[in-house]
Amino acid sequence: MSILVTGGARSGKSGFAERLTLSLAGQAVYVATGQAFDDEMKARIDLHRRQREESGGQWETVEEPLDLPGLLQQLSGGGAVLVDCLTLWLSNVLLAVESGPDRQERVEEEIARLEEAAAAFQGTLVLVTNEVGDGIVPEYALGRLYRDLAGRMNARLAAGCQQVFLVTAGIPIELKSREYKL
Repeated sequence: MSILVTGGARSGKSGFAERLTLSLAGQAVYVATGQAFDDEMKARIDLHRRQREESGGQWETVEEPLDLPGLLQQLSGGGAVLVDCLTLWLSNVLLAVESGPDRQERVEEEIARLEEAAAAFQGTLVLVTNEVGDGIVPEYALGRLYRDLAGRMNARLAAGCQQVFLVTAGIPIELKSREYKL
């Protein structure tokens, strides 16, 4: 089963995804995609670690900022996996190829790899992402490219997931069962 959890910044999506994952499996692998390049990000990562420790659940943390599709292939069949978060992973991938002339194509290839790995995953897979397109239009071309790639990535992954939750103001709503089909 694959589940996508999305929402805005600080909406409560990570906490919900952690509780949901532990309710489906008593223990899980927590895949962290963030990188601590500054003190503020280090503090965020430390907060997430403390929250997992205090949750009472059994987490094995694996950090993977770039080859998330490869890691998911390795973890497939091993139980429950929570990935937090896809938009940080996307940012890492985009910045890794930022100066290349074919950067959009290369990032879209990585998104396709991720989509394939998620579709083939055996076990419980919970993916956390952000709705970055709900805010202002970025001033710079790289920001607009990131926003567009994130929106397309989220839509592609949501299409393949059995459940999709939107978390707003700490309240999760399951969307897939309410999807309007034409």
